[in-house]
Amino acid sequence: MKSGHMRVATFNLWQRYGDWLARRELLADTFRNIKPDVVGFVESIRTDDYDQVADVLGTDFSVLHSKKRTPKGMGISTASRWPLQLVQEVDLNVSPRTAGFPCATLIAKVVAPQPVGPLLFVNRFPNWQLDLEYERELQSVAAARSIEERATEANRQVVMVGDLDADPCAASIRFWCARQSLGIMSVCFRDAWESTHDTDTDPGPTFSPANPLVRDQVVRGTKPFRD
Repeated sequence: MKSGHMRVATFNLWQRYGDWLARRELLADTFRNIKPDVVGFVESIRTDDYDQVADVLGTDFSVLHSKKRTPKGMGISTASRWPLQLVQEVDLNVSPRTAGFPCATLIAKVVAPQPVGPLLFVNRFPNWQLDLEYERELQSVAAARSIEERATEANRQVVMVGDLDADPCAASIRFWCARQSLGIMSVCFRDAWESTHDTDTDPGPTFSPANPLVRDQVVRGTKPFRD
């Protein structure tokens, strides 16, 4: 970490699908090179005998894993080079349609050194299905209420990462950047991409069919959720 700066990464591990051995090698090399201070992972595998995050990052990080996971161990994880403490795991199972999916939000305290100082690091994992935007709105509000309560109690800055699973026009995304209210509340988070890019020429889509996994598995409906 440079003085006054913190390097943050967020990544969907896609469990161990595809050529996992090749992906593991590439991921391990990439994280060694970019040297993040804190990382939020989604679709990470954690079982009694395997920790995918430790497999990728090695032993230099403290790791928190969500308790809510699929039978095969898929959920979310947060890793930090600095001391890490679980503040709250928010259950995002907000309707019968979200059942069976490990939707959750991890709120952690990261004891970053000064001048950054301690902060709240939030890792979100809402439902991804196209027709569940209503649930994503409810999940956004549930997460936001918990974040606001915890941030106010501790007077902490907040960094939020994770899956978004909707395009920027969706209410569940607009809500976070103060472009609309939901559930009789509003919040205002700064979009890191929008703050550092010209979005007219480099929009940085959050959920796009340009991603072949989105196109093949969601837009075309060829892959339902699998564990």
